[in-house]
Amino acid sequence: MEQFDVLVVGSGGAGQRAALEVGRRKGLTVALITKIFPTRSATAMAQGGVNACLNNVAAEDTIETHTFDTVKGSDYLGDQDAIEFFCSRCPEGVLEMDHMGAPFSRTEQNKIAQRNFGGQSYPRTCYSADKTGHVILHTTYEQCLKEGVHFLQEWYLLDLVKDANGHVGGAVVWNMKEGKVEQIKAKAIILSTGGAGRIFWTRTTNPFLSTGDGMAAAFRAGNGLKDMEMIQFHPTGLGRTGILMSEAVRGEGGYLLNSEGERFMKNYAPNKMELASRDVVAKAIEDEIAAGRGFGSGLNAYVVADLRHLGPEVIIEKLHGIRDLAMCFEHCDPLVQPVPIRPTCHYTMGGIDVVDYKTCACELPGLFSSGEASCISIHGANRLGGNSLADGVVFGKVSGAGAADYAETHEQPNVDAELAAAAKAWEEKFTEVTTREGGRPVVEIRDALADAMWNKVGIFRNEDGITEALKEIEQLIEDYKTCYVGDPERTYNMAFVNYCEIGSMLTVAKAIAMGALHRRESRGAHIREDHPKRNDERYLKHSLIKLGANGEYELTERDVVFTKYEPQERKY
Repeated sequence: MEQFDVLVVGSGGAGQRAALEVGRRKGLTVALITKIFPTRSATAMAQGGVNACLNNVAAEDTIETHTFDTVKGSDYLGDQDAIEFFCSRCPEGVLEMDHMGAPFSRTEQNKIAQRNFGGQSYPRTCYSADKTGHVILHTTYEQCLKEGVHFLQEWYLLDLVKDANGHVGGAVVWNMKEGKVEQIKAKAIILSTGGAGRIFWTRTTNPFLSTGDGMAAAFRAGNGLKDMEMIQFHPTGLGRTGILMSEAVRGEGGYLLNSEGERFMKNYAPNKMELASRDVVAKAIEDEIAAGRGFGSGLNAYVVADLRHLGPEVIIEKLHGIRDLAMCFEHCDPLVQPVPIRPTCHYTMGGIDVVDYKTCACELPGLFSSGEASCISIHGANRLGGNSLADGVVFGKVSGAGAADYAETHEQPNVDAELAAAAKAWEEKFTEVTTREGGRPVVEIRDALADAMWNKVGIFRNEDGITEALKEIEQLIEDYKTCYVGDPERTYNMAFVNYCEIGSMLTVAKAIAMGALHRRESRGAHIREDHPKRNDERYLKHSLIKLGANGEYELTERDVVFTKYEPQERKY
């Protein structure tokens, strides 16, 4: 059995920043478990930038303006106290990364460069060309090594364990290399396991590891999931693959054109044009395609992003990686031709319910969460570009400090018996599922889930479609209980890991669909064709889904926190 003061699950920007914060506390031990190599997380794929009011480009920008832009971007579903807290700490977070050695792009005055991003009043998105997440992740990783963070890579979270008083105090984990269940005891556990975009399988910008594992584990342990219906669809996924074409493309001045050669955003957001918020741009693209002004047809329909007018200097120096992706996956060079794009699943704005944004503590004592896995309610119904990396930088640190404070004031929990029982149950499950004959192939369940979610709980939703999707998910959950996995080997048994991930996706998908069915309005990224208007009187509330005593999903509501800004119509 392993034992630490703090256990961090997930090696993205938030998880590593959390582990680093604990590692800097003298006398505390901290381990970080990750199912991949630590620098291969989704954070490394974040291209565009990280928001902070530094005034390096726009002297008139303020933290209050960043706060309002975020509240407005959230379609007023964000908690304004948490958003104020977040925006006020973004400058410190970015400057800390700069001082650690993150190689940000620079202005001629050698200040951190900032660019325009969608839904924002001023250029406040700090960047490192088009690989900002990559440099942040490598910077935190080397600092974690410096501070003695203990990395346990290729370890996959199976379940959380609670003591007799309901305090989270341990985890059972699958050691992929050794092919066995490991037991870890900790005073505090931080879940920073990222989003769940792979529920939509290939139509997502997310890596294959984004399967909602932390959300599902927290849910099974009894913590709520909040605002799960709020799934962001990024406007500019590459047409064939859904791979991200960063918002930096539009931030640097790229155009979106329909099949008639028209910059159609003038009809949807005449002021901000291509730099309206992501939900507005994504809906506009789908509306253009539905109106017959796209290229191609069906699931292969698209519009184009035109960068040619930017010139070689901007494209090669600031958008080099994006050009490489377009050439590799779309076989077109943005220097000489427009790039096919269409909305693709990008970000899970809902997540593990965090009840204290100042510590990132969850409802369950001893449990903390940060990054995309969490729902601190700063993104609401729509996240602004650049606020995700900022979320990881700010709340990664906050969750690390909160967990460290908790560990310093609590004893190691008495969970030895609970850990042993959970480990035994998972060992038996491994043998049972990997030697089982017959049953529906687990990958077939995965594909059927993706079809149901994309076609019925995707960008456009309605009562009939969501209801059908829920029925299909329920059937898939039943099929999963007797599914075929087919590999009894223990060492690097990725079929078993895949089985576990699909279980997580089924758990999370049901919560997404339930939230989408309940919210009979259109708000931000949640677009109901049968309820096209926002309904503040009835639905200006968070949705909260918890696991009932008999295994049923229970949905309740929670009030949104307002401090300064009353809801108004969003215009861009």
